[in-house]
Amino acid sequence: MIGPMTTPSTRAAPGEPAGVPMSLVALLAAGAGLSAASLYYNQPILGAIARDLDATPSAVGWLPTLTQLGYASGIFLFAPLGDRFDLRRVISIKGAALALALVLAGLAPSITLLAAASLAVGLLATTAQDFVPAAAALAPPTARGRIVGTAMTGLLLGILLSRVVSGIVGEHFGWRAVYFGAAGSVAAVTALASVRLPTMTPTAIAPYGALLRSTLGLLRRAEPLRRAALAQALLAVAFSGFWSTLALALAEPPYRMGSAVAGAFGLAGAAGALVAPVAGSIADKRGPERVIRSGVALVIASFVAMAVAPASLPVLIAGAIVFDLGVHASLISHQTIVYGLDATARSRLNAVLVSSMFLGMAIGSAVASRVLDAWGFAGVAVLGAGAASIAMLVRVLPSGRSFVARPAR
Repeated sequence: MIGPMTTPSTRAAPGEPAGVPMSLVALLAAGAGLSAASLYYNQPILGAIARDLDATPSAVGWLPTLTQLGYASGIFLFAPLGDRFDLRRVISIKGAALALALVLAGLAPSITLLAAASLAVGLLATTAQDFVPAAAALAPPTARGRIVGTAMTGLLLGILLSRVVSGIVGEHFGWRAVYFGAAGSVAAVTALASVRLPTMTPTAIAPYGALLRSTLGLLRRAEPLRRAALAQALLAVAFSGFWSTLALALAEPPYRMGSAVAGAFGLAGAAGALVAPVAGSIADKRGPERVIRSGVALVIASFVAMAVAPASLPVLIAGAIVFDLGVHASLISHQTIVYGLDATARSRLNAVLVSSMFLGMAIGSAVASRVLDAWGFAGVAVLGAGAASIAMLVRVLPSGRSFVARPAR
């Protein structure tokens, strides 16, 4: 049972180890990163896909949206598996299926089949979020923020550097090579994880349906979880709005730049992702709320600057660094709160937070593409600033009363 939820619990689950080898933490980070990267390989190569498959810009624009919707759905639908079964087995099966979906995407002869494969990739890329609860389960409570932050650094670097890799590979070897290379990397890290990860005893014994219902119950009864999910979803609207329209904006005047340059922007965002372990350590020592509010403030400031000077390349680069830093610091701190609510339901708690975040990303992609058509990149920046400002209100307004949740076991 979860106690009063005003502050995260620091109690370890039964059987938690006293420490985690850094090589295993690195493997978890790599697994999370390579799995999550599968979601974003398509963004810099949308133009190449459109030309090769003779598809309209609006048709290929659905590919990132379907991938993110698949991810949001998969997080929620597959989350009980992480609490009900050995996480090592879950990672092995889902990772193999993800590699297969990426191969099918690379072989797709039409935009319709590629869209279906993209949805499957999104559903199965949720393997990334199995690696993160595994890190939380293996970490001692006094270092959970740091170890989860390290795993999240891998995940976030995978997200951001995927655009760099995709842009370069797509420009030199074609868009299909991007998917085949991704399939090989996922297959390799899945095989290694199946050997290196220890067996992790399931924390729940209830049937799948009961656990799925209990996930909704956690959201209904746990006010800190609802607040974290809503705030991170709003930040995700800003995050996805920027990244899903950047390549299209850079292809137009005054820039007229190709997919490689658009992908290289991921290097700017990656600098922000490196803050994740630091943010986790600060959250461990000083509490997550301070880190969250500081991160949201950085996001607001970045998008305001880009709205004022949307045609300035230095402002876009600086904005990408700073707002990514703010989004990632907020995410790590929100996860510190969420993972501390109940050690027996970490996969389900994570599902609520991350599915909300990716629902926000899907909304951000869909809305930002229309805003870009109507008002240009300045409009996208205004959208990001507005979404982040609402997220700040979510964090600073007084919270309601604490709830006591009793998740199914």
